Amino acid sequence: MTKRKSHSESGKSATKLFVLDTNVLMHDPTSLFRFEEHDLFLPIMTLEELDDHKKGLSEVARNARQASRYLDDIVSSVAGRIDEGITLTRHAADPATGKLFLQTQALGSALPESLALGKADNHIIGVVMALQRQQPQRQVILVSKDINMRIKARALGLAAEDYFNDKVLEDIDLLYTGVRELPADFWDQHAGDMASWKKDGRTYYRITGPLCERLQVNEFVYQESERPLHAMVREQAGRTVVLETVKDYSHQKNNIWGITARNREQNFALNLLMNPEVDFITLLGQAGTGKTLLTLAAGLMQTLEDKTFSEIIITRVTVPVGEDIGFLPGTEEEKMNPWMGALEDNLEVLNKSDEEGGEWGRAATRDLIRSRIKVKSLNFMRGRTFLNKYLIIDEAQNLTPKQMRTLITRAGPGTKVVCLGNIAQIDTPYLTEGSSGLTYVVDRFKGWEHGGHVTLQRGERSRLADHAAEVL
Repeated sequence: MTKRKSHSESGKSATKLFVLDTNVLMHDPTSLFRFEEHDLFLPIMTLEELDDHKKGLSEVARNARQASRYLDDIVSSVAGRIDEGITLTRHAADPATGKLFLQTQALGSALPESLALGKADNHIIGVVMALQRQQPQRQVILVSKDINMRIKARALGLAAEDYFNDKVLEDIDLLYTGVRELPADFWDQHAGDMASWKKDGRTYYRITGPLCERLQVNEFVYQESERPLHAMVREQAGRTVVLETVKDYSHQKNNIWGITARNREQNFALNLLMNPEVDFITLLGQAGTGKTLLTLAAGLMQTLEDKTFSEIIITRVTVPVGEDIGFLPGTEEEKMNPWMGALEDNLEVLNKSDEEGGEWGRAATRDLIRSRIKVKSLNFMRGRTFLNKYLIIDEAQNLTPKQMRTLITRAGPGTKVVCLGNIAQIDTPYLTEGSSGLTYVVDRFKGWEHGGHVTLQRGERSRLADHAAEVL
C-alpha cells in the first residue's frame, strides 16, 4: 500500500479511508502500520473473525494473535474518545501517521437483496457502502486478499484493492536472474584500461565502463562468440568490476558426484554450489531444470568427499497439491517420506553414476548416503542452530518472508543454505509470485558477497517433458 501515494482528485480529501478485511491482518499483522498518512477503519465483523481464528498453532492463528496484540497496544494508548480515531504513530520512526477508527455503532447499509446479510464478507461490504455515504468527500477503499470479495465490492460500485505492501516486486519479470548476457560491443566500451592476471587456474579481468555500475557481486556474465566468455563478478565498485572466469563443470573431468552441467546456467549454479565462500544460494527454475539434482550432487561431494559439511539436511513445506491424506504414522523422518519423492528420484540418478562398484558397492554407497542425509519438518525448526550443515530448503516458493527469515537464521558457522523453488507453482493461500518468501530473499540478498542466485532456464528431463512444458 505504501507504494501508492495519495492524490487529491476532484476536491476529495487527500487522505483515504481504508477498510481492512480480516484476511489482510491474518496475512500481515503489521499491515496496521503500513498505510502511511491514510486512515484505517476496522468493522466489528473483522474483529469477530480475528477472534474466531486466533486458536491453534498455524501461521494464520499466530498472525491473528499478533494482530490482536497490536490492536490492544493501539487502543490502550488512547487518551480521548475512540470514535474520534486513535493515532497510529507509535514512535518517531513509524511511517504510519494516520488514525485508526473502530466501528463503535451500527452502520445502516442498503445492501442489495441478492446479498445475504448473515455473511461476514457482505457485512463488511455493507460497512464500506455506509462509510462512503457518510463521507462523500473522501475515498473509501476496501482492502482484501479475497478476490471474490473485491469483485463483489466493485460490482456494487465500491473501490476495492489487494494489499500490496508485502509485494517485493510489482512485476515478477523484473526479478533478478543472477545471469546477464553482455552486449556485442561490450569489449569496445570496457576494454580501455583493462588489467588481466591468472591465479589458481582462473583468469581475472579488471574492467571499467558504464555497464559495470549495474552489475552485482556474484552475478554471472557471459558472451557467446568465437572466444566465449563465462565469468562471475567478484568485486564491484562504481564503474569498475573484477571478473573471474568460471570453472567448466560440463567437462567430465570436473564432474560432481558423476554429474556434469548440461547447459550454461547449470554450470553457473554448480560454480556457486561448490564455492566455499558462498553461504546462501537461491536456485529458481521450472520443473526439470535440475535444481534438486545439482544441489544434492554438490552436497554429497562436499559432505562425503571433501568433508566440508558434517551432513545434509533437507526440509520442505508440506503443502499437498490435492486433498490431504490425513495423519501419517511413524517418526518425523517417516512422516516426511511421502513429501520426499523428489529426493528419492534424484538419489537414484546419483547412485547410478557409480558404475565401478557393482551391485554391492552401490548398495553400500546408498546406505552411506542415507546415513548422511536427514529429512526434517519445518514445524520443529524454531530455536535450532545448524553447525557445518548443508541445508536444502525445497519448494521454498510456498514459504512466507517471515518463515524464510526463521529458517535462514538457523544457520550457524560453516553452514551453507540452498533454497530451491519455482515461483510459478505456489500452493499456499494468499501468497503470490510477488509476495513469496523466495522472491523476497532473491531480491534482498542480491549483491551480497557471500550469496548467489541463478535462474535456470532449460529443462533437461526428456524431450517428452520439454515438449509438454511448451504445449500444455
